Amino acid sequence: MSDLVRITAGGLRFVAQTHPDAPLTVAAFRRLLPYRQKLIHVRWSGEGCWVPLGDFQLGVGFENHTSHPSVGDILFYPGGYSETEIILAYGACSFASKMGTLAGNHFLTIVEGREQLRTLGTRVLWEGAQDVLFEAI
Repeated sequence: MSDLVRITAGGLRFVAQTHPDAPLTVAAFRRLLPYRQKLIHVRWSGEGCWVPLGDFQLGVGFENHTSHPSVGDILFYPGGYSETEIILAYGACSFASKMGTLAGNHFLTIVEGREQLRTLGTRVLWEGAQDVLFEAI
């Protein structure tokens, strides 16, 4: 099975690589593919986009978690202090909610299309929610 995931969002295409230090999150997320959602701009975290998932449970706890994703890092927050979510950093990002700092599992990293991330973030910020599709390659 490939360790790559195609992401189509806001009319742009990206390729992400799974992170070896988050095997449980990667395995659980793979079972959802193809996965369609809406991507909206973050409220508290800075330059990022997120997929709010409410009380959805992926069935994983914390692994390889961070509060400071780098550009192109994709985190899965399994819930607890805030709702379950996926967050994609396109610039300076410090993962947080109205409850304060959060940490999410770094399970994907954009390896192709990184030069388009700011375009995606700006599009989501100014044009609103965008469709996002995660697919196995």
